Amino acid sequence: MKSYISTTGIKRVTISNSVEGGGSKGATVAATTTAAARGRLSSRPLLPVVLVLGIVLPFLFLRIAFLVLESASSSSCSSPIECKGWRLFSRGYISQKLREELTRALMEVKDGNIVEGGTEGSLETFNELVTEMTSKQQDIKAFALKTKAMLLDMERKVQSAKKHELMYWYLASRGVPKSLHCLCLKLTEEYAVNAMARTRLPPPEHVSRLADTSFQHIVLLTDNVLAASVVISSTVEKTANPEKLVFHIVTDKKTYSPMHAWFAINSLKSAVVEVKGLHQYDWSQEVNVGVKQMSEIHHLICSHYYNDLKEEDFEHGGEHQNFFEALKPSCLSLMNHLRIYIPELFPDLNKIVFLDDDVVVQHDISSLWTLDLNGKVVGAVVDSWCGDNCCPGRKYKDYLNFSHPTISSNLDQDRCAWLSGMNVFDLEAWRRTNITSSYHKWLKLSLNTGFTLWQPGVLSPSLLAFEGHVHPIDPLWQVAGLGYRSSSAQGQILEAAAVLHFTGPAKPWLEIGSPEIEDRENGSNTIWKQAEGRRFCLQSLHIVGNR
Repeated sequence: MKSYISTTGIKRVTISNSVEGGGSKGATVAATTTAAARGRLSSRPLLPVVLVLGIVLPFLFLRIAFLVLESASSSSCSSPIECKGWRLFSRGYISQKLREELTRALMEVKDGNIVEGGTEGSLETFNELVTEMTSKQQDIKAFALKTKAMLLDMERKVQSAKKHELMYWYLASRGVPKSLHCLCLKLTEEYAVNAMARTRLPPPEHVSRLADTSFQHIVLLTDNVLAASVVISSTVEKTANPEKLVFHIVTDKKTYSPMHAWFAINSLKSAVVEVKGLHQYDWSQEVNVGVKQMSEIHHLICSHYYNDLKEEDFEHGGEHQNFFEALKPSCLSLMNHLRIYIPELFPDLNKIVFLDDDVVVQHDISSLWTLDLNGKVVGAVVDSWCGDNCCPGRKYKDYLNFSHPTISSNLDQDRCAWLSGMNVFDLEAWRRTNITSSYHKWLKLSLNTGFTLWQPGVLSPSLLAFEGHVHPIDPLWQVAGLGYRSSSAQGQILEAAAVLHFTGPAKPWLEIGSPEIEDRENGSNTIWKQAEGRRFCLQSLHIVGNR
């Protein structure tokens, strides 16, 4: 028997030799037993290793295959070790590296290297770009060049399309709509064949009211029959005492017959309406010359800006917005410019309320005649509904050119411009001033300076001529800025305002003014207000349509 020491203690092995050859057999059996024990001990830690390798090896194989394919098509690797070696488990680093390479390539592609319309043979669609980049093995800089060229070209097209759409929108409002043209033709025919359409306005028994200062006189200068009907209909409907109202409509010679026929056929039983054409006025030679010069200068101003607008490439941010004023009908309309001659048009009146033909009256305006103007000539909304000194989009700098020393040395560019469209005029105070002559001086100065003093429009020279003669009134008397694609005025403000002024091209009587009419509860308040204006129009058209 032999003994030995192991890690588990003293082991004893007995070798029997009672049988011949038995010693060898016993030794063999003992050795076999010991080997089997060792095999059982060594197989235990190998099983988890085999399981782990069975899971990891397929993943490593796929991962290496993807990296090999990626590195074969990529030019951003500086060495095979970088592409296949330590980047093996660095997916975040790969994305960051790709972003850096792409950013550097885009920065290297200067806008000056990309001509308008893209590069030579530029692609039109994203699918074409993908097809070319996958079929041709091009580096990332070529991809950045083509992508940036395509994006810049598409951006130019989109911006140009939007601005041209706005210009065409203005042009649509400038053209005479077919419905209004047909209305004037029908009314002219009525004036020629229908004796009722030629009856005197106002009736003889009401002629004395035209110069009676105890009545409330409202003046409209317009050549739009339907627009005048909207203003007068809405005013009479909302006034508590319409029998106190006297409307004075001044129009041109071509519109006099249809305008007269309209209000003669659709006479108002309560209020008094006078229709007078410019050809019926007997002005002095001085006034005639002044009106002619004023009209010619305004035509030159609008033509100047209109020609610039047609040549505009629409690449100068929002500067083109000011040019659109040259497309407005009021820019060329003599009726719109004649407001500077209101004292001469109505020599017997001392106080009037002036209304533009693109307003809708939704509350009683009778109290305007009792306002104390404190010796000023015109009462107008100065501060806006959004608070004191708040006048979005209508500060002096929005109308006048303050880069010109003549303007910047006399006015503050951040002052709020007063609103036209609904104004109270003290004609007696006006006659004691030189407002009209000052207006002409500014027009001539604008002509001599190449039309650089202000943007086209009626209000710009009026701001200069009426400087120091404006009395601010409550902002809720008038809300302007309607008739555009969007309005910043809130619904509650629109409800509370006495007069809604559609200064934009979408007038209430035009089809483009209300592309959709929604419910008051479900839709936009602004759209609903446009629909309310059109309601007066449709009522007026319905009267003539039934004749």
